[in-house]
Amino acid sequence: MQTASVPIRLGLRENLGQFALLVLVNAFVGAMVGLERSILPAIAEEEFRIAARTAILSFIVVFGITKALTNYFAGRLSDRFGRKHVLVAGWLVAIPVPFMLMWAPDWNWVIAANVLLGVSQGLTWSTTVIMKIDLVGPKQRGLAMGLNEFAGYFAVAASALATGWLATTHGLRPEPFYLGVAYVALGLALSVFAVRETRHHVAHEVRTHHGAEVDDGPTQGEIFRRASLTDRNLSSVSQAGLVNNLNDGMAWGLFPLLFAAAGMTLAQIGMLAAIYPAVWGIAQIFTGALSDRIGRKGLIVWGMWVQAAGIAITAGGTDFVVFGLGAVLLGLGTAMVYPTLLAAIGDVAHPNWRASAVGVYRLWRDLGYAVGALLAGLTADLFGLGAAVWLVAALTFLSGVVAALRMRETLVRTSS
Repeated sequence: MQTASVPIRLGLRENLGQFALLVLVNAFVGAMVGLERSILPAIAEEEFRIAARTAILSFIVVFGITKALTNYFAGRLSDRFGRKHVLVAGWLVAIPVPFMLMWAPDWNWVIAANVLLGVSQGLTWSTTVIMKIDLVGPKQRGLAMGLNEFAGYFAVAASALATGWLATTHGLRPEPFYLGVAYVALGLALSVFAVRETRHHVAHEVRTHHGAEVDDGPTQGEIFRRASLTDRNLSSVSQAGLVNNLNDGMAWGLFPLLFAAAGMTLAQIGMLAAIYPAVWGIAQIFTGALSDRIGRKGLIVWGMWVQAAGIAITAGGTDFVVFGLGAVLLGLGTAMVYPTLLAAIGDVAHPNWRASAVGVYRLWRDLGYAVGALLAGLTADLFGLGAAVWLVAALTFLSGVVAALRMRETLVRTSS
């Protein structure tokens, strides 16, 4: 616990130790998702005789809905009971997941494991986001979110590669999921013994930067309405987040099928599937910091449009080079948007209800996984893969138009 003799200061450098620790914790959070990304379809097909498309779509829908709902409650709970308690609870929920995946006798166990994984991800990832915003204060929010999301998504890719190698070397189960046991043990130990509560940083920010303000303390219903509909900035952020994950869900479920239909080999499909998250993960370090300099709105609007261009290029592509270009653009556009949306919420929401606002945003954002999987799957079944991809490209472009027309710049520059 923070002692009274240690002065509370806001900023990334001032809280570098705790900030770096939370980055590491979030890497373990992301690694839990990567645990099954590369091998779940193979398990569904080879062990449970389920078509890969059905398996992927069912995973995305279940995971997306569960994580989205948990995100909302994570924000509320962290405001009420403290960030650290929610973080630890998220790791406790994750304990059964690797064991269920190791020994699942049928596909229903895998679905149940992904329900628990969604709950765990909603609690842990949301809380690490909130705690980093607490620590850095008004400055460098974009850089803080870029580092957070980089750690999570780079770990997703690294974990997926590791489990894929273990599956090739030792088989699909149980060896690849031994990593999950290690992730949970390390993440839980760090959260219990090393992570400190950050709500006192919120109180310090209120005194330092909002001392002359009187916040009405909106109810949870009012916060939900603001972040979903009535606040021009918060609602613009929420719709952009939903559409961003909508196209991510589509890319996750349909791009491999589109690449295969174009004659790509399994090795080529694997490379194309890796390009998008790799560009996304690494570029976030730079785009998050850039938003602290040039503002949030431009990166959000143009990020959605760059994503739309990448999806459109993929929809019209027929060879590896064109598909690769589309993946690079999709990853770059996502990197422009992802940390910037979180930073914009930190700009707009009062510290006293910021965690709840983040929860509402992440509710809408991760519902995009389920919406994208269902919309893309239905469209592909009715009109073909190409039509589904073009539809998502159009929706992504329109989301950028909404942000351009409705959103105002949220970054307030100070002289200090």
